[in-house]
Amino acid sequence: MTGETCAQAVRRLRLFRASQLLLQKDCSVEKIAAQVGYPNVKSFSRAFQDFFGMTPNAFRKKGWPGQKLELKIRGNYSMFDVQIRALPSQRLATIAHKGPYTGIGQSFEKLFGFANSPDLQSAIGGIAGVYFDDPSQVAEADLTSAAGFIVSDDAKLPAGLEETVLQAGDHAVLTYKGPYEETQVAYDHLFGHWLPNSKREPDDAPCFERYLNNPADTKPEDLLTEICLPLK
Repeated sequence: MTGETCAQAVRRLRLFRASQLLLQKDCSVEKIAAQVGYPNVKSFSRAFQDFFGMTPNAFRKKGWPGQKLELKIRGNYSMFDVQIRALPSQRLATIAHKGPYTGIGQSFEKLFGFANSPDLQSAIGGIAGVYFDDPSQVAEADLTSAAGFIVSDDAKLPAGLEETVLQAGDHAVLTYKGPYEETQVAYDHLFGHWLPNSKREPDDAPCFERYLNNPADTKPEDLLTEICLPLK
C-alpha cells in the first residue's frame, strides 16, 4: 500500500517512451509530448527533467550512444510472471483518499472499522486499492484514490462508504510477494519489460491492487499483492 502505484508507473512508462522517440530525432518535442499524453510542452519538459535529470532537448542532443535505454529501477532487476486474465466487473465499498498516494493507509484504517458491519460481514470478498489519477497530470495534493472492500452486488453499503465499480475486461495481473513498500520492482517489470514487449496497450481505466493476505498476521516478506493493469 505504500509502494509505487499504477498511476506512478504509467507516468514512468510515458517518459520512457518519450525518451525513445527523442533518440529517433524525427519528431518534434511538441509532437512527442502529445504522443505520450501531456497537454503541453511545459508540463512534459518538467516531468521529463524530474525523471531523467535533463531537459528533452538536452537528452536528445546528448543521447545514450551504445547503450540500450532502460527504465530506472531500484536494486537488481527482477522477472515476474504476468498473466492476462479476463476479469469480471467488481463492486467495491470504498473510502476515498485525496492527496499523496503514499497516505492511503489512513483510508484503509478507516475502512477496516467497517469490517464488522452487519451489512458487510458476509459480503466482503477481498481488499483492494484503486488509483485514479496520473501524477504527471495532477498535482500531488489533488490525487484521488480509494481503499475498498470487494463486495457482492447485492450488499447494502453502510453510511460512510461509497460504491466504486471496476470494469470487466482483460487485465495484466502480476502477483508480487514481499513488503508493500518494495513493490516498485514489480512495477518496473510490468511497465518497463512486460508491457513494451506484450503488444498490448493500457486501457483508460484505473489500475488497482488486490491484497491477498493480512499484514496484521503475515510477515512482510510473505505478503501477496496482485497488481492489475486494465488492457485495451
